[in-house]
Amino acid sequence: MKAFLSAVVAASAVMFAVPGQAAETTLLNVSYDVAREFYKDLNAAFVEHYKQATGKDIEVQQSHAGSSAQARAVAEGLEADVVTMNTTTDVDFLASKGIVAQDWRQKFPNNAAPTTSTMLFLVREGNPKGIKDWDDLVKPGVQVVVVNPKTGGNGRLAYLAAWGSVLNKGGTPEQAQQFVANLYKNVPVLARGGRDATGIFLQRNIGDVLITFESEVVSVEREFGKGKVQAIHPSASIVAENPVAVVERTVAKKGSADQARAYLEFLYTPSGQEIAAKHGIRPRLESVLQKHAETFKPLKLFTVEEYFGSLTEAQKVHFNDGGLFDKLYTVGK
Repeated sequence: MKAFLSAVVAASAVMFAVPGQAAETTLLNVSYDVAREFYKDLNAAFVEHYKQATGKDIEVQQSHAGSSAQARAVAEGLEADVVTMNTTTDVDFLASKGIVAQDWRQKFPNNAAPTTSTMLFLVREGNPKGIKDWDDLVKPGVQVVVVNPKTGGNGRLAYLAAWGSVLNKGGTPEQAQQFVANLYKNVPVLARGGRDATGIFLQRNIGDVLITFESEVVSVEREFGKGKVQAIHPSASIVAENPVAVVERTVAKKGSADQARAYLEFLYTPSGQEIAAKHGIRPRLESVLQKHAETFKPLKLFTVEEYFGSLTEAQKVHFNDGGLFDKLYTVGK
């Protein structure tokens, strides 16, 4: 079985290390589910960069699972030096507990989001159900694989992208609510995180279409090649920011604040942005984005702020216990 499929069915939280020679400092990056391969490459580049810049060795370890599960693990004591998430609400959750700085958005450029992504579709060879846009996902007989928005940012962004796709075409909130309710009637099982969703779709052969981050779609398409799976770009989708923060609780204890900050700053460098682009994650540097135009196809994008105010507001309305998702999914089932 190919290496990618091995990664798909790995444990929900897996630790990787990129060691230096007798590293003076070890950093732990706690991150979201489908960023494993990206950070494996980025960490190796950072270790080399740090050695050249300071003459010192450093080790970087990484941990991955559903973003909200990871945020809870850090809150409960996992000693991350940095968190690199896929939704701002997970970082806000840590800020509310005093674990990261209250003003974490001001600590780095672009509101502390060095990269972005969006939600695309992945279908099987030949696209047998003719999936082209969001409306196709609510047709009878179409099974949709998606992450549970209660456990992962991947799922929350998929939900909000579906809701926003209706508003983007001039629909009403009531029509958006009905559309999303109909979509979840076509969801046979909710995945725990992005990599779990990929495993359900590819290994368990469940579903006709997978909604997931662009980076995961790109990775799967590259691994299996043209003609086995196919990426579908809907008419419009959502901007998914990938926020980062230093975990103040940990770095104060370890004395690793400077190293943690240097690590996150490396994400903004041309080298860091290039590695992101190679993994299908949208760089902020326009020059790098244009260089990879074949990967990042033109797509009409809308922001969370346009239709939901903020992710914090969306969390309260849609994803907190008793929110709209609970009502829609219960009704749908």
